[in-house]
Amino acid sequence: MGEAKAKRAARREREKLSKRISLSRFNLLAIGTRLSPAPYLYEEVAYWADLEERVIGVIARDNQDNDYYWALLARDRNGRFRSVDINSSLRSADYATVALRERIAKAVTEDDLALLGTQGDETNHPTDLLTVPPGTATKDLHPNFKLLLETPGRAPARAVFRELGPWLAPSDPHFVKEFQSKQFDQRLWELYLWAMLRELSYDVTQPEAPDFHVKAPRSEFTVEATTCAPSEGGVLANHPDPQTPEEMTTFLHNYMPMKFGNALTGKLNKKNASGESYWERGPGVGKPFVIAVADFHKPGGDGEIGSMTYTQEALWLYLYGKRIEWSFVDGSLSVRTVKADDHSYKTKTIETGFFDLPGAENISAVIFSNAGTLAKFDRMGVDAGFAPADHRYYRTGYRLDPDPNAVVGTPFSEEVVADNAESWSDELQVFHNPHAKIPLPFDSFAGTTQHRFEDDTYVCHSYGMPVLSSYTMIMRLVGDEEMQEAVI
Repeated sequence: MGEAKAKRAARREREKLSKRISLSRFNLLAIGTRLSPAPYLYEEVAYWADLEERVIGVIARDNQDNDYYWALLARDRNGRFRSVDINSSLRSADYATVALRERIAKAVTEDDLALLGTQGDETNHPTDLLTVPPGTATKDLHPNFKLLLETPGRAPARAVFRELGPWLAPSDPHFVKEFQSKQFDQRLWELYLWAMLRELSYDVTQPEAPDFHVKAPRSEFTVEATTCAPSEGGVLANHPDPQTPEEMTTFLHNYMPMKFGNALTGKLNKKNASGESYWERGPGVGKPFVIAVADFHKPGGDGEIGSMTYTQEALWLYLYGKRIEWSFVDGSLSVRTVKADDHSYKTKTIETGFFDLPGAENISAVIFSNAGTLAKFDRMGVDAGFAPADHRYYRTGYRLDPDPNAVVGTPFSEEVVADNAESWSDELQVFHNPHAKIPLPFDSFAGTTQHRFEDDTYVCHSYGMPVLSSYTMIMRLVGDEEMQEAVI
């Protein structure tokens, strides 16, 4: 065999040690890796890994020089994929691919992977969201955390939490304990926000307050997270159970604005021991301040849909103190905003229009998503290819209808599969404060659904056909024998 032929054969053997992986899988494995300037510097074109995904790699084109480079990533001592080797100024993507696959082969056959990945700045105790401390009583675990931990169909979500946890650096030492116990929903919402902000190419840190300091070349702001939780006392503890369209309208126009009002005004009015509000604290002073709110006051389960899937209308109404009236004029939809009444439920009344409250001019925007749930983490795990072979995932709901005359969404039902290109920010809603002292730049959440007033006219900007509300169903496939046993 000639020397050139022998080299080609050896290369083919080494190439058997690597495989191509999808963008979705790379995005999860490298969820905290990219720095915020990355999208401006290069364009990623392909992703690779060894067969066991102990190392991963990326091929990218330099936006300025139009040449290519590869980067190899290995797990550091905290379990995070980080860059350990790089080669640049390569003439083509194919040339870079050959070199990267050679480097992957060398890594898994010659390198000490633990030593290769060590960066020297790792913490002694990385955040582990799923490991329950020894001695923890089962009764102290939150029911939804136990579902996450014990249900086979939740394997995709567990894969997401395993990758996300080591990147977190929460200032609250009780974060993991609260996620596993009484504050599961609240901490889940913060985990969703972290992943969503990272997806939008922000560098994210977690100061003592507010919850997130968010920075990128295009924008810098802070975010404080809050949730609507079940009321344990007062008039709101007696939760309505709307059964008719009229009852649902009353529920959304009165009860729910109070729930959102409690969460939002609590953050608006809270001060620390030095008398400082959230927007006066931390590294983001003088930058836009955002409140992120989610509705967990009535979780779903046992076939019941959680309240977060249908309460967004109440948030819009309460924030702006206006309601939408529509009619068809000569076959075209005509929409106008009308000042809303204050919200009354039983013996309680609150003023409408959160953005009109004293001090609210310091709130640049409020963001909301009905997708900060376990179902979202499952779908993102499935998208990255972590679905068990004996499970199927189906999603049913409504998408935005792009027809300018549409007044309801378009129903859809689809199987959730790998590489479905779902994004963390798909369902995000951004409500800009028209009175903000420091407005949030519109491109801070580019690609999401954003609401604002332009010349006193309500305008909603949306991209594509985002999901308005949905329900995710997990099905486990069983054989004939197991099915017969179940029937008997």
